[in-house]
Amino acid sequence: MSASSKPQPPSGTKASGRRLWRSLVDDVNLEEHYLALLREAVRTVDMLDSLAEIIADEGPMIDSPQGRRMHPAVIEARQLKIVLARLLAALRLPSNEDDRRPQRRGGARGVYMPPPQLADRPSSLERARLAGMKAAS
Repeated sequence: MSASSKPQPPSGTKASGRRLWRSLVDDVNLEEHYLALLREAVRTVDMLDSLAEIIADEGPMIDSPQGRRMHPAVIEARQLKIVLARLLAALRLPSNEDDRRPQRRGGARGVYMPPPQLADRPSSLERARLAGMKAAS
């Protein structure tokens, strides 16, 4: 891929996002669906930087009618760090030892399916429903 045909970062990308974009686009040939994940990761990194500035200016705690509490920017930053970790995991970046992508892991998929050996068993919710139906009859 020539330098002129390399994909560009999303418009409005800040310094941290550009560094992340360059570090991955320059080293790894990403398909379009991975570029979409990378775009979101770049936006997330930039938002984390913005939140860090707010926290640095205003502090991690705020006064509220209920007393001192965590600044909403701290809570949002915590959530965005989880999102960033999932986005980067979903990119399945190759390790430094070889150029192969790691195998898929289930950790970033969100809702989990039961393991095959448990698929035939009723869930705890279903068992509770059945018990309630028996008790009502």
